[in-house]
Amino acid sequence: MVGERKISVFGVFNTLILCLVAIATLYPIVYITAVSLSDTAAVVQGRVFLFPKGLNLEAYAEVLKNDTIPRAYLNSVFYTAFGTFVNLLITAVAAYPLSQKGFFGRKFFMLAIVLTMFLNPGIIPTYVVVQQLGLTDSVWALVLPNAIWTMELIILKSFYENMSSQIREAALIDGASEYRILFNIVIPLSKPALASIGLFYFMGHWNSFFLPLIYLNDPDKYPLQVVLRDMLIYSAENDAGLVDRSALAPQSIKNATIVLSMIPVLLIYPFAQKYFAKGVMLGSEKG
Repeated sequence: MVGERKISVFGVFNTLILCLVAIATLYPIVYITAVSLSDTAAVVQGRVFLFPKGLNLEAYAEVLKNDTIPRAYLNSVFYTAFGTFVNLLITAVAAYPLSQKGFFGRKFFMLAIVLTMFLNPGIIPTYVVVQQLGLTDSVWALVLPNAIWTMELIILKSFYENMSSQIREAALIDGASEYRILFNIVIPLSKPALASIGLFYFMGHWNSFFLPLIYLNDPDKYPLQVVLRDMLIYSAENDAGLVDRSALAPQSIKNATIVLSMIPVLLIYPFAQKYFAKGVMLGSEKG
């Protein structure tokens, strides 16, 4: 009875903690959505709390009417899609030889890769390298410096190691090359792992604003996160801003942009969620 009581108390306490975390996580999203849909007067007077005060879609119309936000939105979609594709391709190719015990220099390469997690050269040397290669103001400056994330490479390498070696041996006996084994056998069997790390790559590219801020010089190439940052930071004295040209409440314009920036994540995450839990456990067991 004492043990059951302790378990019950722990369960109640754990449930309360999780409920508080859920509320703290959902409240900003609910509040931002409510402000973006509320009347201007209610927003200015601070009467919006959880639910919209009157249904008003003018903030979204204003955001979509201006060329800046749709162009930045399309830039973000392109950077994220292209960057995630490059990340998955290079990570899948790099993890394959590292997962083979007979690969010459395997331990040396793994040590060099792991050291990058602790010995980061910093942003200035990286920027100098990108500039010397002539990659600034291009999508390659956003993709190539972060083509492989060390943790995702280790996760996929562990997943490859857990796959049955008999499949590869049978393919070699049939005359298949290493390239064909990788692209026709290993990668198709690794869809759960690729979907899991792909979600991390997707979130990293979609939420990135610092790299585009320092590598992109043309405002027309800015992703949505950089434009949103400018809207949130620049003061009302800036006459060139989207917020200042609108008769709506500045909070409504900003929050409408934030809601629009969350849509791709809200659409993709539910489909990738089933792989997310698997991704946490990838490589934790040897099969």
